Amino acid sequence: MAKTACTDRVAGAILASWRYDISGISPEMSKDYEQHFTECAHCRARQKFHRSLDVTLAVLTSLSVFFFLFALAVVHHIKPLENVAFKVLNLDIFDMYHMLMSAATAGVVFSVIAFVLVLTTTPVPTYLGGIAAERARLLEERLPEAIKSLKPR
Repeated sequence: MAKTACTDRVAGAILASWRYDISGISPEMSKDYEQHFTECAHCRARQKFHRSLDVTLAVLTSLSVFFFLFALAVVHHIKPLENVAFKVLNLDIFDMYHMLMSAATAGVVFSVIAFVLVLTTTPVPTYLGGIAAERARLLEERLPEAIKSLKPR
């Protein structure tokens, strides 16, 4: 992060209270803040940090969902766990199976809730959509004219 100070304390304070997210404000207001981002290295660095944090949260929660689904599949399809539970831990096979299935199901549910909360409370979908649109535009510019002419306008 930049060790510089904000060039406009009022705009910087407003942006900091919004977590440097200007995606939900009117286009008239966003022009001023976009201008501030181009002029102020401090706020630009803070915005980059917050977007990186938001994307990291989205990735971690989606990985959590994936791993709990994987745990459900493992518990459902792997039978050697029964031998471990029966011989080593002296547990009833039925109780052990239901305990593991309940834990994995609860993990999936909580992970999905966390993932939905991250996507609804952060500007990650808008941010990633903007990145995807920019990359698509760059790829489209590299296409040969013969292929560009095939694309409907």
